[in-house]
Amino acid sequence: MTAALEIRGLHCAYGEVQVLHGLDLTLEKSEVHCLLGRNGAGKTTTLKAIMGLVRATSGSVVLAGRDLAALPAHDVPKAGVAYVPQGRRLFAEMTVAENLEIGLMARGRGAATRDGVLQLFPLLRERLGQRSGTLSGGEQQMLAMARALCLEPEVLLLDEPTEGLQPSMIARIRETVATLKGRGVSTILVEQRIDAVLSIADRVTFIENGRNRDTVEIATLRGDPALVRRYVGVG
Repeated sequence: MTAALEIRGLHCAYGEVQVLHGLDLTLEKSEVHCLLGRNGAGKTTTLKAIMGLVRATSGSVVLAGRDLAALPAHDVPKAGVAYVPQGRRLFAEMTVAENLEIGLMARGRGAATRDGVLQLFPLLRERLGQRSGTLSGGEQQMLAMARALCLEPEVLLLDEPTEGLQPSMIARIRETVATLKGRGVSTILVEQRIDAVLSIADRVTFIENGRNRDTVEIATLRGDPALVRRYVGVG
């Protein structure tokens, strides 16, 4: 397989507090790669480091031959990486259409891209004039993903996208990730709930104390649930 993104020896800190300690991770082309670990293990920091929102003190994050760790944060989306943070971070006073427009501006995309994204989330087409802050939690998550996909990214980063959602919305998010995989998008997915990712992930990396402790194929995880208990503390 061809690597879409390669993280090598990544060290990151918040002030004096070291969070990532030489993290290594390879995301393959068209792969859904899940990061699992206890709270504070470094999963969200890994995504923020890829986006340049937390600066790497050493190490590299390579996409298509470019080291993203050397770029200013505002240039990382232009390189083809989209990020849906935990909590969605929408512009609540702006309409659905205006939020999508912000996504389109990042890489200079237009109406054709927006139409393609709305085909993935047809419900949003009915809400284009509605303020995003008035959407339901599930609709807000759809909009956050749709805004990210307006970049036409090669790599998509999702931080706990199913958090607080009802089962029907969780299923919709999973379907969308699977569709994107079929289109060649590579996804790193941070989740706490293993059942939310078993059906769509290709591999799982267990992060513990800012290090990659193990990376396994999803079939291995299905056959050995004790791995989840060991690194995450749940069955």
